[in-house]
Amino acid sequence: MTESEVLQIFRGSGALLDGHFVLRSGLHSRQYFQCALALQQMPVVERLGAELAGKARHLGAVTVVSPAMGGLVLGQEVARQLGLRFIFAEKDDGKLVLRRGFKIAPGEKILVVEDVVTKGGRVQETIDIVRAHGGQIAGIAMAVDRSGGTVSFGVPTFSLISLQVETFEADKLPPDLARIAAVKPGSK
Repeated sequence: MTESEVLQIFRGSGALLDGHFVLRSGLHSRQYFQCALALQQMPVVERLGAELAGKARHLGAVTVVSPAMGGLVLGQEVARQLGLRFIFAEKDDGKLVLRRGFKIAPGEKILVVEDVVTKGGRVQETIDIVRAHGGQIAGIAMAVDRSGGTVSFGVPTFSLISLQVETFEADKLPPDLARIAAVKPGSK
């Protein structure tokens, strides 16, 4: 699957939005990937999951972990495609944690799967959780890398599409973007 085919899936499903958006990172952008719109169709989930699973198969992970909410659907599908266990980290008092009795064994090889990464905050929180529990990060897989490949986690990292999407600090908006009301469409 080429990057243009992946981009077409997002455009065709209405998951690639244009306007003025405030990202989870606090940065502002003209584009927003609302992956949930693409991932509501199971054939799309299966196809994207298969592509990510194929890129990460050689890492030898035994468990997939995703940060909630964005990474859940894709992470579970990657785990299914690889025949692995799936767990997730979720917010508790504004911070990601493992709950629901999920455990990570010392040395357990973990693949982190996320839908969209801009600065990588949620992925880094997830990595920190895995390491705090004694797990080993085998790699990171994501559908969309909005950093254009500049975000680094120090482990093998794979994406289906990598774009350098302009982002701006709130106090440094270009005039055309400042004239448009900002919306925050993602999970809070």
